[in-house]
Amino acid sequence: MQIKDMPAGERPQEKLMYYGAGALSNTELLSLIIRSGIKGKSALEMAGEIIAYAQEEIGGLDGACASELMRVSGVGAGKACSIVAAFELGRRMGPDKQNKPRPVVKSTLDAVNLLRSDFDCEKREHIIELIMNSRCEVEAKQIISIGELSSTVAGPREILSPAIRRGAAGIILAHNHPSGDPNPSSEDIKSTKKLAAAAGIVGIKLLDHIIIGRSSFVSLREKGIIQ
Repeated sequence: MQIKDMPAGERPQEKLMYYGAGALSNTELLSLIIRSGIKGKSALEMAGEIIAYAQEEIGGLDGACASELMRVSGVGAGKACSIVAAFELGRRMGPDKQNKPRPVVKSTLDAVNLLRSDFDCEKREHIIELIMNSRCEVEAKQIISIGELSSTVAGPREILSPAIRRGAAGIILAHNHPSGDPNPSSEDIKSTKKLAAAAGIVGIKLLDHIIIGRSSFVSLREKGIIQ
């Protein structure tokens, strides 16, 4: 169904006018940014496809570049640039306007306190990355992937791409073990060493990899796995 054929109260623009932006879903908000769909596909459908692609392939829309978004069928330079511009404007105006200092992470516990609520009650494995500047400030918190009930998979490319785009000095990686046991598996250790090596090549330091369990956590740096 095209947006013009929807009941007036369900159209994104009318909903925003009457109820405010907070009443709209992410898909509806994005449809207002891209403005139009293509033949056989409404702006809402396109927005859903863009969000799904960004989550699966590049770790989310925040920080995506125009060329990446143009890989989605029907997304040309105009739509891609509109999306990137909207996120960049939000970044520039948000922290300065609200005068909120960036979180500072100087210890494993600082990172865990910042991340704990993201993992509470999650039954699927999530990988989240803190993108850090040289002053130990968190520039961004990025969901890298969400997996099945027991595991998820993300390689160096998916993890490092958001940090490279932001010119990060370092990253802190974290994921949960839905079983509740935070002890690293052999695959956790192997993938962490591989990521640390890849990060070093592009000039980004893997500061830590934290595994969060039900009531405890393990730092792979404190275990000596990351140097």
